[in-house]
Amino acid sequence: MRNLALLAALLSVLTGSTHLGYHPQKPNQTISVDVELVNIVFTVFDRKGKFITSLDRERFRVFEDDRTQTITNFSKETDIPLTIALLIDTSGSIRDRLRFEQEAAIEFFYSTLKRGIDKGLLVTFDSGVDLLQDYTDDPEVLADGVRRIRAGGGTSIHDAIHLASSKKLAGHAGRRVIVLISDGDDNSSRISFEEALEEAQRNDVVIYTISTNANSVSRSRDQEHGDKALKKFAEQTGGQAFFPSRVQELAVDFQNISNELRAQYSLAYRPTNFRRDGNFRRVRIEVADKKYQVRARAGYYAPRSKGFE
Repeated sequence: MRNLALLAALLSVLTGSTHLGYHPQKPNQTISVDVELVNIVFTVFDRKGKFITSLDRERFRVFEDDRTQTITNFSKETDIPLTIALLIDTSGSIRDRLRFEQEAAIEFFYSTLKRGIDKGLLVTFDSGVDLLQDYTDDPEVLADGVRRIRAGGGTSIHDAIHLASSKKLAGHAGRRVIVLISDGDDNSSRISFEEALEEAQRNDVVIYTISTNANSVSRSRDQEHGDKALKKFAEQTGGQAFFPSRVQELAVDFQNISNELRAQYSLAYRPTNFRRDGNFRRVRIEVADKKYQVRARAGYYAPRSKGFE
């Protein structure tokens, strides 16, 4: 695939908006696991959606490709450092909803980021991808970036997710999170849905999505397709998709994301499959009490040794 241009501009610390000429290359062999240890962050909730945070290790079983694995590490994580990339769709279709998105995004940064521990960045996308504000732990700096957002042209969701996952979130400690606000209808990206999803999975990035397609009796085919894409991005990475019926509900969805990020578990295991073949391994976590459900990423990419290239 094509090379990624202007990478140096992206990786520098920016004080303003920088447009990125995005020419993605084939994903490299960055992996989402240690050479020997697979780490999974997950959420447990009941039938009403209430988070369950008091369960012990003995209540869980983990499977990789349907084979039982032995849990070696387990913790209840409420204060793991967060690295959050907020990706906001600024295509022309969201022009009339932009003010509500801005207000909700600003409140999200203020309620979620802990100074000196967490950090966030702001990316906007229309027909291109712009890093509007690079990493900072200061919600006010991020809020200033949000206030500078202006609506533009097309929609490059896949490019934005690929870029944030591979060039900004990759390698950071703690939880790597994308919060994506969009209608889900990509019409400008240079890479595919599958490539964007793979890059997020390779870098252990959890994606939460908020749809801007307000529910209505009559929905267009593009809206339905867009919402399906948003749901799949979330489900396959261990996040959650939100579909507010009114734009005024965006703030509630942001708060739900913030609450979940502070109510999670973490476990690790050494896989029984030692093959370094670079293949995708499906992971499933089960909880003993069937009235509870688990939300976690669908799996991970194994390391690849030279013998499998």
